[in-house]
Amino acid sequence: MTPPMTRRTALKTAAAGMAATAVTLAPSAADARVTRGGAVSGSMTGARALVDALLSEGVSCVFGIPGAQENELWDEMKSRGLGYLLVTHEFSAACMADGVSRSTGRPGVICIVPGPGLTNALTGIGEALLDSVPMVCVVGDVACGDKYKPFQVHELPQVGLLRQVTKGVFDVQHAAEIPGAVRQAFQLAQQGEPGPTAVVVPYNLLTDTHRFYCPPSGPREVPFDEAAFACAVQVLRNRKCRVGIYAGLGCMDFTTSLTKVAELLQAPVATSVSGKGVIDECHPLAVGWGYGPQGTRAAENAFREVDVVLAIGVRYSEVSTAFYAIPPHRHVIHVDINPANMGRIVKTEVCVNADAGLFLDRLLTCADDVSRPCDAALAGRIRQWKCEDARENCRRYARCGADPMLFLLALRKATCPDALTFVDVTGSEHWAAEAYTVRQPRTYFNPTNNQAMGWSIPAALGAQRVHPGRQVVTITGDGCFLMTAMEICTAARECLPVKFFILDDQAFHYMQALQEKAYRRTTATILSRLDYAALAKGFGVEYREINGDQDLEGGICSALEHPGPVLTRVVTDYGKRPIRWIDAARTRYIDGLTTEQKVKFAARLGSRALELRAQSD
Repeated sequence: MTPPMTRRTALKTAAAGMAATAVTLAPSAADARVTRGGAVSGSMTGARALVDALLSEGVSCVFGIPGAQENELWDEMKSRGLGYLLVTHEFSAACMADGVSRSTGRPGVICIVPGPGLTNALTGIGEALLDSVPMVCVVGDVACGDKYKPFQVHELPQVGLLRQVTKGVFDVQHAAEIPGAVRQAFQLAQQGEPGPTAVVVPYNLLTDTHRFYCPPSGPREVPFDEAAFACAVQVLRNRKCRVGIYAGLGCMDFTTSLTKVAELLQAPVATSVSGKGVIDECHPLAVGWGYGPQGTRAAENAFREVDVVLAIGVRYSEVSTAFYAIPPHRHVIHVDINPANMGRIVKTEVCVNADAGLFLDRLLTCADDVSRPCDAALAGRIRQWKCEDARENCRRYARCGADPMLFLLALRKATCPDALTFVDVTGSEHWAAEAYTVRQPRTYFNPTNNQAMGWSIPAALGAQRVHPGRQVVTITGDGCFLMTAMEICTAARECLPVKFFILDDQAFHYMQALQEKAYRRTTATILSRLDYAALAKGFGVEYREINGDQDLEGGICSALEHPGPVLTRVVTDYGKRPIRWIDAARTRYIDGLTTEQKVKFAARLGSRALELRAQSD
C-alpha cells in the first residue's frame, strides 16, 4: 500500500526532483573551468557569459552591492566561483577596485546597480581616471528592447554619467555583445595611459540565452616614436649636461630598467607621489619626491645642479607640482605613453610618445653614446642632503599628543619592507611623501589628482583581499575617517587584517593650514569628538590608542602583531611643523595675483589681525 502523500513528503519529492534536474543541467567539470585568456564559448545566459569573461581576464574578486538589476549576475558569480566582496557603500567599491589595481597593476572590477549605485561610485571612479588607474565597472541598467517601459526605477542616464569619468563606455544592447564588451573594456583600461572603463548591461539581457564565441583579445598596442627617441638621445649625448630623472607611475613596473638608466646617466631620480617606489628610495641616486620647493629638500637641491630633466611616465599635475611651482630647466625631455600629457605645463624640448619600459630598455642599448662616469661626489652630496632631511624630519614639533611626522617614521620602521601603505587626503600626506621611505614598487599609495577623502580605508581593504599574506596599513585623518569608517565593519566580517591608524586632532587640519594664513581664521573645520574605543567595539575590531610620542613604538607594534583588523587612534598634535607643499603652493598662488588682488588680501589680513575675538570654528 502506498503511504499517503503528506505536505512534508511532497516537498521532499519535489526537492529530490529539482536536485536531479540540477545535476543533469549542470555543466561538466571540464566545461566549468575557464582558462585565463581563453575564449568564452557555448550556449549560456548573458550573466554567465559576463562572469566567464571576467574569469578569463583573471579577475579574482568583484566589489559592490547586489541589487534588482544585477541579482542574476551576482548569483552567477557564486555559481561560477568568482570571488566577490560586499561593501557598505559603492564609493568604497570603487576605492577597493582602485586598491587592487594600484597594488597589482591589473584592473580591479566593480559590479553596481544603476542610479544611486552608480552615482555613489562616481567619485571613486573619477579618482581612478585622474590618477591613471585601470578599472572595469560593470553597471546594470533598466530593461531595454521590448522589455522597456517608461518610469523604471533607477532610470538615470547611466552611459552619459559614466562617460564623464571613464576612458570609454560599452553600452550593451543585445546579449550577444556582453563578453566582447567586457574584453574591450579590459583592453581599453590597460591600453595607453591606464584608466577606468565601463560596461553597461540592461538587466533583461542577463537572463537571455545565446550561443557565444568570443576569442581572447589581441596584444595591446605599445607606442614608440623613433624620431623623437633619436632626438632625445642626441640631447643626452652631451656629457657636459647633467641629467636628472623625474619618474612617475608609468615607470612602476620597470624599476630595474629605471635604476640602470639612472646609473648609466649618473642622474638623481625624483618621483611624483604616485611614482614613489619606482626606485628604491635608499638607492644612492634616489632623492625623494618632487624636484621643486614642494618636494624633498634633497630633490630640490639635486635638481638645482641639473641641465636636462628626463621626465618619464609622469604628468606635471597641479598636485604633484604644488599649483605648478616647478622650476624651469634648460632642457626637458618628456616621455609618456599619452601624447596629450606632454608639453602642457613645462617648456619641453623633446616629446617622446612611448611606453616608459620600452623607452628605458632602448636607452640602455645606447649606453656607449649617453653614459657618464661614476660621480662619487654627486652620491656624496645626495647622501648629505638626505641626512639633513632626516635630521629635520626627526625634530619634534608637537606640544602634546603624538607628532605626526614622528608617527610616520615609527610606522615605517615597524612595518615590513613590502608592506602596503595607504595614505589618505590629510596634511600628513605631504610629510609621508617626503619622509616615508619606499623600498619596493606598488607598496605606497595615495589618491592624488581627485583627492577623494576617505579613499584609503576601502582601498586598503581591496588590496588586502587580493594580497592575503601581506601587511596592509592605512594612515587616515579623522576627517577622512568620517567618510568611510563604516567599511571597517567589512574588515571584521571578512577577517581582513588591515591596520587602521587614525590621526585624531578633532579638526580638518589640512583645511586649517590652508585657511589660517590666507584668512587669519578658519571656517567649518572643527569635528565632533568621537569615542573610538566604542566605535571599534561596534565594528567588531581590536582597538589601540597612542596618546603621545612615548607610545609610538609600543602602540604601533601592538597593532601590527595582532592577527586581525585593528583600529588605532593616534592623538595628534600638528604643532607648527611646516608643510613644504602648502608653502610652495601659497607662494606660487600669491605670485599669480594682480597688484590690486594682493592689496585686498593684505588689507583683509591686517583688519583681522586687530580683531580681539577669535572667529575660528
